[in-house]
Order: sequence, then C-alpha cells, then structure tokens
Amino acid sequence: MSCAVYLRKSATDFVEVFGRVLNMKREQSQDVNAQVYGIINQLVQSGDDALFALTEKFDGVVLTRETVRFSRDEIDAAEAACDPEALEALDFAAKRIADFHQRQKPEDNEFVDAEGVTLGHRWTPVDAAGLYVPGGTANYPSSVLMNAIPAKVAGVQRLVMSVPTPNNAINPLVLAAAKRAGVDEIYRIGGAQAIAAMAYGTQSITPVNVIVGPGNAYVAAAKKQVFGVVGIDMIAGPSEILVVSDRNNDPSWIAADLLSQAEHDRVAQSILICDDASFATSVEQAIESHLTSLSRSEIARESWENFGVIIVVDDLAKDAPEIINALAPEHLELAVEDPQSLAAEVRHAGAIFMGRYTPEAVGDYVAGPNHVLPTARAARYASGLSVLNFMKRTSIVSCDAAALASIGPAALKLAEVEGLDAHARSISIRLNMNE
Repeated sequence: MSCAVYLRKSATDFVEVFGRVLNMKREQSQDVNAQVYGIINQLVQSGDDALFALTEKFDGVVLTRETVRFSRDEIDAAEAACDPEALEALDFAAKRIADFHQRQKPEDNEFVDAEGVTLGHRWTPVDAAGLYVPGGTANYPSSVLMNAIPAKVAGVQRLVMSVPTPNNAINPLVLAAAKRAGVDEIYRIGGAQAIAAMAYGTQSITPVNVIVGPGNAYVAAAKKQVFGVVGIDMIAGPSEILVVSDRNNDPSWIAADLLSQAEHDRVAQSILICDDASFATSVEQAIESHLTSLSRSEIARESWENFGVIIVVDDLAKDAPEIINALAPEHLELAVEDPQSLAAEVRHAGAIFMGRYTPEAVGDYVAGPNHVLPTARAARYASGLSVLNFMKRTSIVSCDAAALASIGPAALKLAEVEGLDAHARSISIRLNMNE
C-alpha cells in the first residue's frame, strides 16, 4: 500500500501538488442546515415533548422527565462496573489535566494611569456550561475529562453533559469520567436536539451559557445555529497529525504515530515530512506491518491510502518550517535531534510534541494540555480548548473629579464631532460646562 500523495520539495511541480494537499477535501459536504433549523425550532416551540419525540425517533429510546437525566445511583453503578485499572488511569489523567489548566487561569489587574484614572479588568466564569459527548459504546472518556475539567478549573458552578444512548447503550467509563470531572447533570440525549436543549432550555433542562464538545454534521450545524444565544468552542473537523522526522528515528515508531490519528476516522489525515527517501519507504513498510494487527486497521488503511501524505525535503531545518506553517496542523510531532530550534520557527500548530520520546498519543490522555484542538488549518487563527473558553473579561474604569477633568475634554470633543449630544452632555454636565 502507499499514501495518497508522495512528493519531493525539490520537484518542479511541488507548489502545484502541495496546493492540492492544502485544499484537500476530507469530508463530504453534508447540507443539514435546513433539517437542523427545523429540529431547533421544534424544540423551542415544544420543549420536552419535542426532545423526547426526537430522541425516540433518532436513538430508539423512550424518555420521560423522570428518566431523561442519569440518576446518581446509575452513575455510581456505571463506575462500579468499570475496570479498576481504567479508573486509576482516569484519576491519573484527571489530576494532570487539572494541574495544567490551573496554570492557565488569568489574573485580574488594576492600576492608576498618569491622568489618575483607575483602570483594570477582572475575569469571571460563565454560570453554566454544556458538554456534548458523542454516544454509543465508542465514545471517549478522555474527551469528557478534557472538556469538563477546564470548565471546573475556571469556576463554572453548573456543568451539564449530554450523551446519546442509542438503544440504551452507554460506555460506563464515560459516566465515571464525568463524575470525576465534576459534571453536575448528565442527560441521555444527543444530536441537534441536545444542542438546542442546552442552548434554549426545556422543562427538564435549564439552559447553559457555553456549549463545547465534538459531534457529527447535525451537531456541528446546531452549534453554528445557536451561536450567539450561547458561546461555542469550535467546529472541529477530522483529526490530523504532521510528523517531522529525521532519518535517525525508528521507522516503526513513526509509522505508529501516523496511524494513531489515521485510526480515528476514514477521513483523518496523517502527514510525514522527512529528509531521506529510503527512510520514508521504511516508514511505509512499517505502516503495512502495523496494520496487520490493529483492531481499526480498515479505518486506518482507508485514511492513509486516501489522505496520507509523505513529503521528502533536503534539509528539515531549512525546508520544514514553511511547510508546517502552511499546513497549520492540529497535532505536530518534531521527532528530530533539536526540536527546540525547529519549534521556534513554528507559528501555526494546535499542539507541538517535542523529541523522539513524545508521541502525540500521550497528549490525548495524560500529558495535561487539552486535546481539543483546531483542525483544518484553523490553527492559523485559533487555539485549543482552555480555561479561557469558560471565562470572560470585564473592564473596569474609575474616575474621580480630577481624573475626569483631565480626560473628559477630549472625550467631549469626540462626542461632539460624532454628533452624539447626550454622550457629550453626560460628560460636560460633570465638568460644569453644560449650558
């Protein structure tokens, strides 16, 4: 087997072929906006009645106001059914994630400027946040930790989680992770109707202020449509990894790193930049070897064959940064002798994993930084999920009479030239300049 695109930086058609890589479409454009609009409108109009009808239609689950929310006993029972070692791993991950995000909390600030005006800002958490978790048995407890813990660190008092349970299926570790992360309410609902319920509220669910978490095309469209009523984190696309490797690595290691994202989704993308064509061949051979024993080999193979890319350059230090910044990858591994120097040239990446012993997979679980990251080149302008997604900044201004006398005349003049008489008067009346 081979990747979808193999190119050399020195090739005469490199710019043209690389341009096609940058614009590669990895998802079928599914226009569900009209359907989602109808679902949201139905829920706004009918509340719980619509929520329960839609859940029965899409998930095959009959709900009532008494059963829509997981009870404490159900959550405890799910936790008791989990592998004790898996629970220990969750605890280990949760501690590290919380410690890292605690260091992200911004500080309030206040100062008096040269004109005697007291200025500053303070940070406060949102009152309530909603976390969407894709449903069934293939959902990821690690994502629950990554989405919920920053909210709790930020100081959010009420954290709501919605998770669909098609045919009443639920991964018990998801409920255990939610309990450990401090989720306050867990509802067995999914799809666009879950997003609408958290945004607008129903008789059973009080609305939230911010909604985070991944989902399918319906969930993504719903998040777009409720934005403004609530805040959202991002619209995430298929996962991606870019590995920069010199020839001194074990090809089997690099192959495993590339497949770690390919196994997520048939439309995930794995890209290798290396400085040796023979090493690239060895990596491809190692990928084929790994695929014989991976449980999700069919998915990973399709991802690699349709979207995998290998780029061979002459000099990693000279050639790789420009390519990295153009790709703006979600995950960037720098498996090179001097990752610090190369990382210094990187402007656009969701997360950077430095050196030969830092596979991206540790970031998915236990490193500490968030694994919810911008995809589809959005790292050019966006950041990963953080404590700041659950906080807002309020400016503070305080003038005494002397301070207003110092800065007021300039404000008065600007109000006059803009033709806003009441603005001007609210200042001049305090300066004893009103007619």
